[in-house]
Amino acid sequence: MEKFAFIFHPLSIQDMEHVSPIMRYLPDSFIEACLRYKKPFKVSHITGLKSNYAEAEGWFIGCTLTAKQMVTLPEEFVVDRIIECGKIAQDLGAKIVGLGAFTSIVGDGGITIAKNLDIAVTSGNSYTVATAVQGTEAAVKLMGKKLEDCRAVVVGASGSIGSACVKLLANKVKHLTLVARRLEPLEELAQEIGKVSTSEIEVTNHISSALRSADVVITVTSALDFIISPGDLKPGAVVCDVARPRNVSREVSLKRNDVLVIEGGIISLPGDVNFNFNFGFPKNTSYACMAETMLLALEGRYENFSLGRSLSIDKIKIISELADKHDFKLAGFRNFERAVTEQHIQEVKHNAELALAIHRK
Repeated sequence: MEKFAFIFHPLSIQDMEHVSPIMRYLPDSFIEACLRYKKPFKVSHITGLKSNYAEAEGWFIGCTLTAKQMVTLPEEFVVDRIIECGKIAQDLGAKIVGLGAFTSIVGDGGITIAKNLDIAVTSGNSYTVATAVQGTEAAVKLMGKKLEDCRAVVVGASGSIGSACVKLLANKVKHLTLVARRLEPLEELAQEIGKVSTSEIEVTNHISSALRSADVVITVTSALDFIISPGDLKPGAVVCDVARPRNVSREVSLKRNDVLVIEGGIISLPGDVNFNFNFGFPKNTSYACMAETMLLALEGRYENFSLGRSLSIDKIKIISELADKHDFKLAGFRNFERAVTEQHIQEVKHNAELALAIHRK
């Protein structure tokens, strides 16, 4: 039996209200103070993961810091807290631990954490990238478009996930715009991929202007609040929101019935998986970052995999091949805890065509 663990944390104070309704009556500052001093703990035992080649069990480890605390508290404090989580995983018998949400962002992208543990560490970012691009391609096709004719935008393109998405998209789209707050790393990335890309490439730090002409958007920043609003997008746009917390405002889904928003990396797992914890997904599904940790465990590849600020395209290909081998698959599309049905996609497509026809008149 292979063994793994996965570290996660509340993205916001509101997440804690789902754990205990009484939280909604307490001041945020009081809850944050309590979370800061609460030690990490084992949340649940994960059973039933089984492919045709291996089976595994694992554990969820809770790191009691919100996303805001992860980026505002002293870095050394946060990294030490994550290392504590990893040591709990070690003591439970896990041979690899995955870093969920902001635990993979703090510091040097998991490298220091790995150095302080006796087990392997991965951020899950390689499989996150693979499934984000795969899901986006599938959604574009369902919307009746050809990816090679599209203008694509990657928001957060200078980050590890964003830059890898850029590299995978670079020869698949007609025009590619890289967006981030700082232009210098974007220009360096554009120069690097421009040598081998057939796409027209530009860079900008003006997100709204970039989005207005985008047919396809992949957004993956570490912003604490949404950065994409209903008025930013053109009719028929396909938006893949990989970020946690989400980059796309809920208002987009409520007010724009001519735009398709999907979440990146929702994965169907082999076996009869029981997480013994409800994180809002249907049975036998998980985030791609969780799935990468499970894949590496099933394969017995107990090695540091997706770490640091730069992802290897070779590793993205390797984890995709392992997913095929162990029967990990995209589990359709989701948006704000709800399944995106084929009927919904057809309605969005119809509404987009009407909106574009009105605009042309």
